[in-house]
Amino acid sequence: MRLTARQVGKRRHGPAAMAAGLALVALACGAQPKPAGGIYSCIDEKGRRLTSDRPIPECTAREQQVLNKDGSLRTVQPPTLTAEERAEKEARERKALEARTAQADIVRRDKNLLSRFPNEAAHRKARESALDTVRLAIKATDQRLKDLARERKPMLDEAEFYKDRQLPFKLRQQLEANDTAVEAQRSAAHNQESELDRVNELYDIELARLKKLWAGAAPGSLGPIPSANPAAASAPR
Repeated sequence: MRLTARQVGKRRHGPAAMAAGLALVALACGAQPKPAGGIYSCIDEKGRRLTSDRPIPECTAREQQVLNKDGSLRTVQPPTLTAEERAEKEARERKALEARTAQADIVRRDKNLLSRFPNEAAHRKARESALDTVRLAIKATDQRLKDLARERKPMLDEAEFYKDRQLPFKLRQQLEANDTAVEAQRSAAHNQESELDRVNELYDIELARLKKLWAGAAPGSLGPIPSANPAAASAPR
């Protein structure tokens, strides 16, 4: 059946169309839907208790209780923070997380120490093993210095023939190369002696902490682990 234009218009303006039109008008006027059921309650800055069926503007900086219809507590809505307050809150939370992470690391390292060194004899053995590695390097350096001195002697003997005269180019090169090698070995020897001190310092720090842990101190209860010279931390373990 064909409909007339008037009949079409009536159908277009039926109850459903009218409801949709009213909704559009409400939105255009800024109407906001009410929040889901619940009673908001708070005490404002003047000490007055306020209640409402929606968040209370006077209490944006305060906690608001959200109650069920029977008056029981449903939840607590925290204060609404400004951008600056949110930044401060995030910074505090970041700092707290860093502190918890650092503490967990201290606990882990203390447990590792106890696992690796159940007693002082085990720790002493590890110290000697680390020191022996450095001592071997020192011994090798000492031997190399002796070899360089032995290689230098015939060069000096030859140089005696050219006293008060310019040395041949090749001999001069050999002496300079020997000087450079000797200087490098002396520098290595100095570093190795320092390494002995650093390794001992590291193990001294560990031993002092271990004695407290062996005596019953809980892992993580002794605060941050003191640091030795960074080079000591890389010493062979």
